[in-house]
Amino acid sequence: MHLDRATLLTAARWLTFASSAVIVVGIAPSQIFLGLALLALFLSGEKLRLPPIKWILGLFLAGTLLAVLLSGHPAAGFPQVKKIYVFCQLLVAYTLLRDMRIARWLVMAWAGLASISAFRGFVQFANKFYHALAIHRDFYAAYMGERITGFMSHWYTFSDIGMLVLIMLGAFILFSPGARRFLWLWLLLELLIGSGILLAETRAVWIATAISILYLTWFWKKWVTALVPVLIAAALILGPHTFRERAESIVHPGRDDSNQFRTILDRTGIRMIEAHPWFGLGPEEPRIQFMKYLPPDVPLPLPSGSYMHLHNLYLEYAAERGIPVLLLMLGMLGKILWDYSLALRKLPAGLSDRRFLLHGGIAVVIAILVEGFADVNLGDSEVLTMFLVTVALGYMAAEPLIVRERPVNRELAPAA
Repeated sequence: MHLDRATLLTAARWLTFASSAVIVVGIAPSQIFLGLALLALFLSGEKLRLPPIKWILGLFLAGTLLAVLLSGHPAAGFPQVKKIYVFCQLLVAYTLLRDMRIARWLVMAWAGLASISAFRGFVQFANKFYHALAIHRDFYAAYMGERITGFMSHWYTFSDIGMLVLIMLGAFILFSPGARRFLWLWLLLELLIGSGILLAETRAVWIATAISILYLTWFWKKWVTALVPVLIAAALILGPHTFRERAESIVHPGRDDSNQFRTILDRTGIRMIEAHPWFGLGPEEPRIQFMKYLPPDVPLPLPSGSYMHLHNLYLEYAAERGIPVLLLMLGMLGKILWDYSLALRKLPAGLSDRRFLLHGGIAVVIAILVEGFADVNLGDSEVLTMFLVTVALGYMAAEPLIVRERPVNRELAPAA
């Protein structure tokens, strides 16, 4: 059966939508849909599009491949080579998701799926709480090593995905005229997702989410910004005791908290960067060579914690791929912030879908940058996929506002 171009394009568009939406459920279905979307897109013959960050992104990926080749153990870095496939999400999303209605529907789909994931997290939390109670074990100590995950495989991924959805849904509520209908529903979903983030007790995500919400409310109604700390304090006071204990651990860590182990990770990562500043050790190598670069004054055995990476986006990328690649990543994020801010300045006053996508995109980048001090968030395929989709949607909204007009050759221009 012959499929015409229009049919293939429609299929590619909805496969891209499905791939972008189901990332809240898991990486496997998302990547299956992504592969089908790419196939339909290529068969359609449609012109491929990438946003204005394409050159710096290309250099970042080239730098990653170079770090793999120069590492001396290229096979160890193969997982990061495979992850380049995830970046195709930016290609299909920016090429095919060109409609404001689709952008709204996607955020709504994220909100619905993330709420179900959060509800699953509530059930997990209750089971863990009653299990600890039944065996007379301190809940906080038991919970720190095995927190809620929703549909994800790890609480950090669950928290990061919830954070990004919460931000985009918040921007939709504050800046889109389409949110006025069923506002009660969007607020309810925002509450459910926010509660899931609180129950996951991931401190860096709490901080990054709060800062991003402050950004959104500041550009909505500045006086509301003052209420955000009050609401956060109320959640900590009225919520389970573990909320307060976890918040206090930021400055007064207990024996079950990760502060000490993070200090060791930071010091070790800095030694790796000092030894290999230009091309890094190679992707995945900080985990493999960790003990080689451990500061000699650190006593053994090491504190409990996950040593699979450096738990810091900036240290991890510099140690893996070199300082130039880290600067490329920061330059790319900086360009996104600049382009979105420029588009917002040119946007007419009032509520609009463009405003919601641009403010949401900026808040997402802020959250990634802040939370990156405590986690390698863009190294997680689920988080990276959702981040790339929000970038595509933001540039789709910004495109007519930041494209430079070409000078007109008046001799060839038609008469008025």
